[in-house]
Amino acid sequence: MKVKRWSGFVLSLAFLVGCVTINVYFPAAAAQEAADRIIQDVYGEAPARPSDGEKSPPASQTSPQSSLQRAGEVVLTRVLDFWIPPAYAGADINIQTPAIQRLQTSLRQRHEQLAKYYASGAIGMTGDGFIKIRDLNAIALPDRRPVQQLVSSDNVDRAALYEEIARANGHPEWKADIQATFAKGWVSNAPAGWWYQDGQGQWVRK
Repeated sequence: MKVKRWSGFVLSLAFLVGCVTINVYFPAAAAQEAADRIIQDVYGEAPARPSDGEKSPPASQTSPQSSLQRAGEVVLTRVLDFWIPPAYAGADINIQTPAIQRLQTSLRQRHEQLAKYYASGAIGMTGDGFIKIRDLNAIALPDRRPVQQLVSSDNVDRAALYEEIARANGHPEWKADIQATFAKGWVSNAPAGWWYQDGQGQWVRK
């Protein structure tokens, strides 16, 4: 009798595995969180953290399951994890590689020189995650070439950062999604008064 039950369980499990379609999706929320951490560091802002007095939310008050139910769930989860490659393998975005950290440092150091040009409106953020000179007249004549070089170098680092994050997480095809995520983050984390391009390519002051 027990053999029949286990046989039925195995057959049901095999059917379930065969019906599962594995899709490695782009983890947008995790990517945005990772992008915000990098951007806030580049901008010289401390990432938001809970205050010391803030307490963790209370534990769920749901009724306890029986030991048998919990054991069954654990067994089923482990079996599925063994037979089915986790579809959520990309749920965490790795931004701790040496290459990413070097690019982050380079962007942060250069931003210290660019910040005043953001504030004056001389440069702004494009809709595709880069920066651009918006008003050349807002830059003193002797500073124009150096600022152009800073903008060009910054864009090179940004492109390399997007590519490296996608590569470091084992999904080079995510580069466009990473870039779009950063494009949103550069604007949302920017101080009021900075300029950016909207969806139609028009300059807008935040």
